[in-house]
Amino acid sequence: MSPRIGLDLSTILQAAAEMADSQGLDEITLASLAQKLDIKSPSLYNHVNGLPGLRKKLAVYGLEQLLDCMTHAAVGRSGAAAVHAISEAYISFARSHPGLYDATLRAPEPADMEIQKVGGDIVDLAVRVLHAYDLQGDAAIHAVRGLRSLLHGFASLEQRGGFGLPLDLDVSFRLLIDTFLAGIEAMKQNPEIIA
Repeated sequence: MSPRIGLDLSTILQAAAEMADSQGLDEITLASLAQKLDIKSPSLYNHVNGLPGLRKKLAVYGLEQLLDCMTHAAVGRSGAAAVHAISEAYISFARSHPGLYDATLRAPEPADMEIQKVGGDIVDLAVRVLHAYDLQGDAAIHAVRGLRSLLHGFASLEQRGGFGLPLDLDVSFRLLIDTFLAGIEAMKQNPEIIA
């Protein structure tokens, strides 16, 4: 194999994401990625610090892609429409990119500043979307945690085949988000719930 001209981190991450989505995150090795890119494995070290470095960069890349999807979905929407839009974007991302989504959850060092930054940007987006519900301080954070738990739980159960009954998953998901929003309204009416 001859070295590939113009190899850069973006090309490497796109190839790794494709492999993760089609074969599973655990199937990615530096050797298999090098083979896909038609390069020698040592060439990857010019861009990533071994397999742990690749996994970290892939986690950041996945979080950035997820943030981009959610941000585009929120544009021009507010209130319940915005919450549904970012929620559907999240689930759509997890469905379309199961391996990359998995990478976002298995970041080798969750306290890493790069991962914290993009993760914080996702939280900030959710806080802004939920701003229409006049939640302040701790109430806003509790609501964001609840929404994240619902989205991740649904995505994870779906990816692992946890929904065996022949009912439309999109209907179930819509009902889940509607129930969450009803809970937000109840929380606004009874602020002592979170006191």
